[in-house]
Amino acid sequence: MKNRKLLMIPGPIEVDPAVLRAMGEVTTSHVAPNFIESFGNSLELMRKIWLAPKGQPFIIAGSGTLAMDMAVSNLIEPGDNALVISTGYFGERYKNILTTYGANVTVLQAEIGDTVPLETIEKELSSKNYKLLTITHVDTSTGVLTDPKSIVHLAQKHNTLSILDGVCATAGEETQQEAWGIDIVLTGSQKAIGVPPGLALLVASEKAMDTWKNRKTPVQNYYGSFTNWLPIMQAYEERKPSYFGTPPVNLIRALEVSLTLIHNERIKNRVATHLQYAKAFRNAVQSIGLQLVPKNNEIAAHTMTAIYYPEGIDGNLFRKDIAEFGVILAGGLHAEIKTKYFRIGHMGAITKSDIVATLSAIESALHKQNYNFEFGKSIREFLSYFA
Repeated sequence: MKNRKLLMIPGPIEVDPAVLRAMGEVTTSHVAPNFIESFGNSLELMRKIWLAPKGQPFIIAGSGTLAMDMAVSNLIEPGDNALVISTGYFGERYKNILTTYGANVTVLQAEIGDTVPLETIEKELSSKNYKLLTITHVDTSTGVLTDPKSIVHLAQKHNTLSILDGVCATAGEETQQEAWGIDIVLTGSQKAIGVPPGLALLVASEKAMDTWKNRKTPVQNYYGSFTNWLPIMQAYEERKPSYFGTPPVNLIRALEVSLTLIHNERIKNRVATHLQYAKAFRNAVQSIGLQLVPKNNEIAAHTMTAIYYPEGIDGNLFRKDIAEFGVILAGGLHAEIKTKYFRIGHMGAITKSDIVATLSAIESALHKQNYNFEFGKSIREFLSYFA
């Protein structure tokens, strides 16, 4: 029997066996020809998966927060105005990052489970000259999905740069960076990209790179500065050795494998599968009376789901029972409702069987606490979606 639990949190996620095998390959030198080829190929694959053929990709050792930090620190200068479109915990994080680099920050905060209306964003962009705005594509704390295309259209109208936090979205939610005009799209390796944690990934547009080149002040970040990393990315893409900081060679080899799997599947098909699984999963949990944190299904993410505990259910005991069933879910993250809900990831290399196992665990844990529902109904509902 397997001596491990099924990991169904919103990251890190279950990864493809081929990716795990790549992680276990013999560690090579960061200037070895085979590694240079892996790094260069990964950069080229990022352009294809981000749908940004003219973009500049960066692969850096670090988390998604480092990618957020790099996007801001290379574009913002002290005194610049920045607008944060916030749908949860990670909008607040962007406010803190921007403030660190001297930006004048305005936050448009959505109600819990909702998005910020476009007319509110339009009004704020009209009120002053904003250097950039940030969008959380999927906020992992609420499971709310934002429509970046419409917001970026407003940003372009007001000559404002756009940063899309795609940490819980890229390669799972539709993102057309170049066609939509997004200046930076960033993520971490441990989400829908399908690699263990440890890589900060982002692609910058030509406009973003020009903004960085024409700064009046130095970048106030040493490790994350494009000044230090751009020559490295260019060298590896040209299949030449280079050095600034030692890259995590096994992680980058694993990244190459995962990006290749995604590219072979085609990103359009990958996104469509996430949408199917998410809709089926939402139908399943709602069929037994569970309520989502997002206010409606139209703004519910396709990479994860945030669900309120039913009345009278002890959340700690619920998650403990699920873990004993062999599945790991995540508790709440948003401070205002932290003890009232739980979160499930369904992105990357998951299968229908993984979701059926998760629904079985949920039903079992609810049944133990005498929650009134029709046993087995969520599983039938999920499977009927694909019948």
